[in-house]
Amino acid sequence: MTERVVLAYSGGLDTSVAIGWIAEETGAEVIAVAVDVGQGGEDLDVIRKRALACGAVEAEVADAKDEFAEEYCLPAIKANALYMDRYPLVSALSRPTIVKHLVAAAKKHGATTVAHGCTGKGNDQVRFEAGIVALAPDLKCIAPVRDYAMTRDKAIAFCEEKQLPIATSKKSPYSIDQNVFGRAVETGFLEDIWNAPIEDIYEYTSNPAEPREADEVIITFKEGVPVAIDGKPVSVLQAIQQLNERAGAQGIGRIDMVEDRLVGIKSREVYEAPGAIALITAHQELENVTIERELARYKRQVEQRWGELVYDGQWFSPLKRALDGFINEANQHVSGDVRMTLHGGRAVVTGRRSQSSLYDFNLATYDTGDTFDQAAAKGFIDIYSLSSKIAAKRDLA
Repeated sequence: MTERVVLAYSGGLDTSVAIGWIAEETGAEVIAVAVDVGQGGEDLDVIRKRALACGAVEAEVADAKDEFAEEYCLPAIKANALYMDRYPLVSALSRPTIVKHLVAAAKKHGATTVAHGCTGKGNDQVRFEAGIVALAPDLKCIAPVRDYAMTRDKAIAFCEEKQLPIATSKKSPYSIDQNVFGRAVETGFLEDIWNAPIEDIYEYTSNPAEPREADEVIITFKEGVPVAIDGKPVSVLQAIQQLNERAGAQGIGRIDMVEDRLVGIKSREVYEAPGAIALITAHQELENVTIERELARYKRQVEQRWGELVYDGQWFSPLKRALDGFINEANQHVSGDVRMTLHGGRAVVTGRRSQSSLYDFNLATYDTGDTFDQAAAKGFIDIYSLSSKIAAKRDLA
């Protein structure tokens, strides 16, 4: 029986060429799998037909936008996940979504190997392969660009020699990855970290410096899940899409950072994630109102570790799954409304309300009606600072 390889297929030059390249290098039949996580671009059926025209024996396409939003983006919102305190894990979240479909296709078609188009110096090769072996330990993984030195020049030559139905002349100076949760741009002139980004690289966001009217929005959450925008019910996908449009129009969600890659190098990345930043900002503020202090403090530690695990390709790891349980438990009272003003590149919280609020006006007020027992504070301070006082007497003696 002929070996079969499942290829993560985008419809672009590299993965189109990889179909025939893998067949020639390994003698295997190639099954192309394309997964729509909201990246836009060509129709899925067009991509499916191209894969077949390029030599795939089978081609599958999956509309996974809702799945991606609910099963991958939503946990990141609940975790307030920002790698290095800034990056909302745009690409890192889409990889396990795609991996799940690749593994399902491999099982369905009896494939022994899964292939992807990643290079040998990025994070995505780890995310794909660590995810694949976590779900199907017996599957092998190959990466033509990395394993067979399939450079772009070689890819174009192969494409022209085989007369594959794909354009080879147009080449963006940037490497771009995008989905409904955001957009990542790198390479080209951005590799010089002194060079400022230019407006041409942005698509999801407008220039925040341009004058425009502010936009006020109210986001409703139920147990950490965004369920309504301005009182109108939404799915998680719709919440992200609507805030991509509204926050993006205000220039919100632009991030320019030098990032610590998993493979050990620093890389300059430019991101735009308007919906993600608006939702995480609102969710963080509602947590401030509804989560008890010690739980909130510990959750911030968990959030950092959760983000690192997801960034490092450990979505399906035991630790990440265990942390999911903690995060879901912590979100059980995160219900209510957050009002934000979207303007000038910032999402600014201006109001919050919740039936689960821990904010007590009578305890917080300094005016008449104050119920806080200030007389209790002196004894509390004496006991709280006692160990430091004893140590100070010793150290200052």
